[in-house]
Amino acid sequence: MMATDQGSTRKEFRSTARLKSVMAQHFHELDRAAQEGSPKIAWCTSVGPAELLRAMGFLVYFPENHGAVLGASRKAMEYIPLANALGYSPEICSYLTSDVGAYLKGETPLSRSYGLKSVPRPDVLVYNTNQCRDVQDWFHFYGREFGVPVMGITSPRGVEEVTEAHIEDVARQMKALVPALERISGNSLDMDRLREVVALSRRCSDLWKEVLETASHVPSPWTFFDHTIHMGPAVVARGTREAVDYYEELLEELKERIENGVAAVEGERHRLYWEGMPIWGKLRDLSTLFQRLRSSIVASTYCNSWIFTDFDPDDPFRSMAKAYTNIFICHAEGWKEDYIERMVRQFQIDGIIFHDARTCPNNSNTRYGMPQRLEKRLGIPCLVIHGDLNDLRCYSEEQAVTNIEAFVEQLEER
Repeated sequence: MMATDQGSTRKEFRSTARLKSVMAQHFHELDRAAQEGSPKIAWCTSVGPAELLRAMGFLVYFPENHGAVLGASRKAMEYIPLANALGYSPEICSYLTSDVGAYLKGETPLSRSYGLKSVPRPDVLVYNTNQCRDVQDWFHFYGREFGVPVMGITSPRGVEEVTEAHIEDVARQMKALVPALERISGNSLDMDRLREVVALSRRCSDLWKEVLETASHVPSPWTFFDHTIHMGPAVVARGTREAVDYYEELLEELKERIENGVAAVEGERHRLYWEGMPIWGKLRDLSTLFQRLRSSIVASTYCNSWIFTDFDPDDPFRSMAKAYTNIFICHAEGWKEDYIERMVRQFQIDGIIFHDARTCPNNSNTRYGMPQRLEKRLGIPCLVIHGDLNDLRCYSEEQAVTNIEAFVEQLEER
């Protein structure tokens, strides 16, 4: 018997006001710097060397965060064709194509949210290919547009375990960025400042891990759909005191929810794991659907990707190299399956939902038999949803809802 609509209202957080303040401060600082020419602005990939850039006096802007905002605004489909017309394939990252298209059209959702007329002009663009090669091409587009330097790190991919050779390679590449960044910023690298920033990032990461792990409680005090909102500071503000303060406040609120028996999903019956990218333009609709089905998505690969327990302020370059190479996406299939099994055990997962994102093969783990292997290995069902992170033309809502309802029926029967 399917669940009713009872308890389908999403519970808001008191700390959301603080979250909005942190995010607004981030964008307003960038906007002032872009207008005044100081401090210098570095664009950085979301899992790139932000600590090094902050330590050298740059303000840091993350285009992938902007891509997610474009997806959530549901306007990405207006922009993607403009990038396609320049020769950027419809098959490549829709963060890239929607972001480039928005730039070509002279629009940004940051105008409505924060009053910015445009994204902040970069003085340098710094990438890390630990997620995909698309970020390199994405940043080179803007390097040509703005006539500013582009530099980056090429990371190993498909590794079982991160070795000393991997760490040494990436650390050496990070160190090689320093002379050029010193010339652009006008500041010499202060190792004490770098250690301070790495320590703040480690604290932010530890807190982010702790808040995510509160969802291991039954019933869970929050869900994946909350995580995607509250992860903002972990992405754009790690390395700052503001991010640390925010997650300390959020952690206290989550502990209070657990103590008071507050469930994110009333009458929680099923606990699920989300593997793959969010479908940004459908988060609210999916949240409502899972509420109705009394099913909590309590953990995900995506939100855990900003947990960097390898940061060590006593060894900043090598620990940054290890942290940014030890992320899920850099590992081989066997390592990934072991990781998901640990998550299933820790969070008491009943079923796994895989999102096969059309334009994001690097973050889609459905294409080489992993769901089938995990079903056999773990004895729990897996469901594959076809869609995309930003391009909703790749997503059939009717088909997805039907499949999710059938999946939950299967869980009910078990």
